[in-house]
Amino acid sequence: METQELHRGRLIDHIQLVVRDLAASQSFYTAVFKVLKIPMGGTGEGFFWADELFVSTADNPAAQGHLTGRHHLAFQAQDEAMVKAFYQAALANGGQDNGAPGERPYHPGYYAAFVLDPDGNNIEAVFHGKANRSAPSVKVTF
Repeated sequence: METQELHRGRLIDHIQLVVRDLAASQSFYTAVFKVLKIPMGGTGEGFFWADELFVSTADNPAAQGHLTGRHHLAFQAQDEAMVKAFYQAALANGGQDNGAPGERPYHPGYYAAFVLDPDGNNIEAVFHGKANRSAPSVKVTF
């Protein structure tokens, strides 16, 4: 079955990763988000966040004392060069290769790279190729 249309909206409200080493994770995510042009949101006691991703230690009240399992997160990239830069930044900041940059068979133009973050989560950057987009992003203000 070939996908004819993809919807990229507010499917996921937020994601929380519970990690063993907050400093290592903060270094990793700060580096890859800089490349992907995703601003860091802030930090607090035992956590940091960017957009809808929250990363904390197990002793943070929101984590309820438990490490999370391995997850797969995919961040959108603006082009193939950004996917390659994400991959290099991730490897230089504690990430491990889990799939070098390249085209994937998921749909025409799907160009992605995969790395494991310091806690083994599978982190992807993907450029969906040349396609018509109704908007560059969703902006929510309060």
